[in-house]
Amino acid sequence: MNGELTDIRPTFIDLFSGCGGLSYGFIMAGWRPLFAVEKDPSAAQSYQLNFNCPVWAGLIEDFVSELENRRIVFPKVNAIIGGPPCQGFSPLGKMSAKQETIENHNSLNDLWAYFLRSVELLKPDIFITENVPEFIRSQEFKKYENKAKKLGYFLNPNVLNAAEFGVPQKRKRAFCIGSLKGDPPLPRKSSERSNVRDAIGHLPLQPDNKNWHIGRNPTKKSYERYQVIPPGGNRFDLMKNRPDITPPCWLKKKKGTTDVFGRLEWDKPASTIRTEFFKPEKGRYLHPEAHRPITHREAACIQTFPDSFIFFGSKIDVARQIGEAVPPLLAEAVAETILDHLKEEEKHGSKR
Repeated sequence: MNGELTDIRPTFIDLFSGCGGLSYGFIMAGWRPLFAVEKDPSAAQSYQLNFNCPVWAGLIEDFVSELENRRIVFPKVNAIIGGPPCQGFSPLGKMSAKQETIENHNSLNDLWAYFLRSVELLKPDIFITENVPEFIRSQEFKKYENKAKKLGYFLNPNVLNAAEFGVPQKRKRAFCIGSLKGDPPLPRKSSERSNVRDAIGHLPLQPDNKNWHIGRNPTKKSYERYQVIPPGGNRFDLMKNRPDITPPCWLKKKKGTTDVFGRLEWDKPASTIRTEFFKPEKGRYLHPEAHRPITHREAACIQTFPDSFIFFGSKIDVARQIGEAVPPLLAEAVAETILDHLKEEEKHGSKR
């Protein structure tokens, strides 16, 4: 063995990996990555830079074809994890998208089939998919569920709120865990709660333009608008206090979401971090104290990425990677629970 220690950590591959939020959580829980698949070049590069793991920077369809023809061969894979695209299931995307965009999103709805084809070919003990909550209430999920059960997997689909697992953010996501080793458990909710101050209080109040702590150059009118919004406030505060600088479309819309042009609060969890967090008009993304939207690094911290995590790409590329990621701390809770499940089933199996 040339003096080298054998790595006995359980292994996983990550499909639709993005920059690697789900993988990071698994690694923190004691798993070892073997491979990742991600079609977005920038996200694939981010994954490669952080995990030093082979990445298929291309389509899942082509990867599955390589598996089927045995042009890619893996040693034992204990788990396959991933987040098939969710735009076709997300109500947020459907509300504002043009018909062409909706049709494109809907074409992504069945990519879970390639995920389960990989499961069928590699036969891992565990698989985990992550998606928007609407997925497990959809017709596509019924097909997914039937296919997984035909492959011999016990399923546990459920919605988890990241804030209940130590993440400083209210973020609900659907996890479906499949196991060949009996009914898979869900992680227990943490007694710890985290807030925006815990996440970003260590960063300079004014962006220093280092390590993605990057500021924007708002117009004078935008800056005046920011100043009107108190902690926990939103566009209605702007409408009430400064109608003269309120966009006319908001003045006409007396009701609606309370997150738009909202300001975060230091001692509360953030709202869901999405891909356009740098635009205050898209949600509750104003800094709790400074008159500006949160920076890319602040958004990453709220997602529980460490400051050492490397992001590759343009500002828009990286914002998308951050907003689409699974919070690593939530992923770690899931990964620890599944690892305990496998160990427990192995222990019982040895006694049978």
